[in-house]
Amino acid sequence: MSTLLENHIVELLQERNEKAISLLYDNYADTLLGVANKVVRDPELAQDVVQESFVKIWKKADSYDPKKAKLFTWLFRITRNTAIDKLRSVNTKTDKEIQIDVSDVYTLGVESTRPELMDVQEHLGKIEEKYQIVLEALFFQGMTQQEASDELDIPLGTIKSRLKIGLRELGKIYGPALIAMILNIVL
Repeated sequence: MSTLLENHIVELLQERNEKAISLLYDNYADTLLGVANKVVRDPELAQDVVQESFVKIWKKADSYDPKKAKLFTWLFRITRNTAIDKLRSVNTKTDKEIQIDVSDVYTLGVESTRPELMDVQEHLGKIEEKYQIVLEALFFQGMTQQEASDELDIPLGTIKSRLKIGLRELGKIYGPALIAMILNIVL
């Protein structure tokens, strides 16, 4: 795609001109469908993902910054994240359906559920914001370290350092054994 056409689409998006969606669809829909299909591995679900992605693209048009990423990179991230969310949603729904049909699929004793893990997000507020942001992105939004680096516009080395320090700070609240257990569950 030419830079001129890309710039035109960006201008239309920022002006909230509906022609932008038409141009985006004509120029990117097939590629984004391929991205979605690669993640969800279901052609019908991939089509749903692309449709949801275009809605998100339209709603988030103001957040696109051409200085941070090319238009395709931004579209790719939105579509990929939507596909991952859709896949998680479908898997969660399937897991719940299985549990309804078979009541003894998972028999967890009281010892298996750790109440101290239930309030990790609440305790995140007790550490510095720069560590909170990284831990939130990695553990609760499911980003990789590289994705968090790109999304938060923070160097990868800084992400790794803040992760280590943030976990150490949480370790002061929970104890080191519990942090190791959280890492095993989340990672």
